Amino acid sequence: MKSYTITVNGNVYDVTVEENGAGGAAPAAAPVRAAAPMAAPAAAPAPAAGGAGSIKIEAGAAGKVFSVDKKAGDAVKRGDTILVLEVMKMETPVVAPEDGTVASVDVAVGQSVEAGAVLATMNN
Repeated sequence: MKSYTITVNGNVYDVTVEENGAGGAAPAAAPVRAAAPMAAPAAAPAPAAGGAGSIKIEAGAAGKVFSVDKKAGDAVKRGDTILVLEVMKMETPVVAPEDGTVASVDVAVGQSVEAGAVLATMNN
């Protein structure tokens, strides 16, 4: 028998596989014992002091934060770039949906984000 440790979607499993001998019948399924799941990945940084704004700016696609162009307290006009994501090796600007003030930037340069993740908030 051989034992393996396999990770699937962040969960670790110890698997024991019975080897098939030459000329023998196919072995029955080996028992599988699930180990305790690994700790969840670290959460995104908390919003800046002063609380989150009423307008959430979310990632349209999964990617990596390439640059952060605005900080909390900066006034922005509709279409101004707040940060840039690297999505499929392309720099994709994330822009202000309307005029207002950036309330928080919830990501850092180099951080990986999933589609729909809150990147920043703002108030109008």
